Amino acid sequence: MATNPMQKKARNSFILGVLITFIIMALIVAYLFLQMKKLQDEQAKMAANYVKVCILKSDVVSGQIITSDLITTKEVDKNTVPSNGTATITNLTNYFLEDKSGNSVITNNGKTYLQRDGRDIELKTEDATGEYYIENNNSKEYVELTTPPLIAKIDMKANTVVTSSMIAKSDEKTTNDLRIQEYNMLRLSSQIAAEDYIDIRFRMPSGEDYIVVSKKKVEIPQIDGVDSATTIWLQLTEDEILTMSNAIVENYMIEGSVLYTAKYVEPGTQEKATPTYVPSEAVQNLLRNNDSNILNTAKLALLTRYQGNSDVRNNINNTKNSIDPDDVATNISTGVKQEVSTAQEQRQDYLDALSGN
Repeated sequence: MATNPMQKKARNSFILGVLITFIIMALIVAYLFLQMKKLQDEQAKMAANYVKVCILKSDVVSGQIITSDLITTKEVDKNTVPSNGTATITNLTNYFLEDKSGNSVITNNGKTYLQRDGRDIELKTEDATGEYYIENNNSKEYVELTTPPLIAKIDMKANTVVTSSMIAKSDEKTTNDLRIQEYNMLRLSSQIAAEDYIDIRFRMPSGEDYIVVSKKKVEIPQIDGVDSATTIWLQLTEDEILTMSNAIVENYMIEGSVLYTAKYVEPGTQEKATPTYVPSEAVQNLLRNNDSNILNTAKLALLTRYQGNSDVRNNINNTKNSIDPDDVATNISTGVKQEVSTAQEQRQDYLDALSGN
């Protein structure tokens, strides 16, 4: 049957219209797909940029104990927070303050309380010793906590992102006598690295081994981007500086003795070791008479160690007394010269690196 030209034209126009409509719809679908894909990519990129940080629920003041109820977590754009803000969350998410009996420590209106027997009892700090206590029947009852509390270094407002530079453990507080000390005469562990925690130990030729200072964070000076192979920095208080100086001199005096580092395996969970090295009587007298630069707590601890461990001091003195006085003088002179020479060489290398030589 012959097709009417008008019908044929109408049919072709219809088919063409359908085809054009299909193409337009396909283009719209493709455009929408691309836009959706772009949106998903942007959302994925934004999600990748978000990190979890710890923020404060309320204001805190410098020196205040940080309890876990003061902290919450929040996801924020990582470009808006310092890098140490994201690192801090590892330490804070598992942080929970309680005493040895499992009683929680909380904060209420800026004050710290121990929750015990259904009551909130204010937890206070004894100025002379730094010990924590509560008042019970008009007397002090000392409280032993399971972990050193975190202390605010500065005043902080609510919603502040907490970073590692804003807080310190109570046994790592920045005291007036804290100084960075440089040591290049220690036998360093082969794998020691910055941020490690170490004890400095003094081993005698007889095999006796004493802890001089304990759980110190290592800093390693760099010259032209390269870690020093012989030198470390430690933050020490005045009493620790005097004790280290005493141990260094006696290390020079006693041939065969070693002053070396011992690294903590899990510093986050391992308790600080108790020092066992007892300084000489001359240093003890210096500690007794130094009222301005040494905290009472440190002074008491050292004097107690001296009185309770006289055998340690006697063993070291007996070894020193068996050495010829001329040899003692020579050994000290040689050790000091080597120490000074190493320091001068490193200083010159540092200056050369600064000047581009």
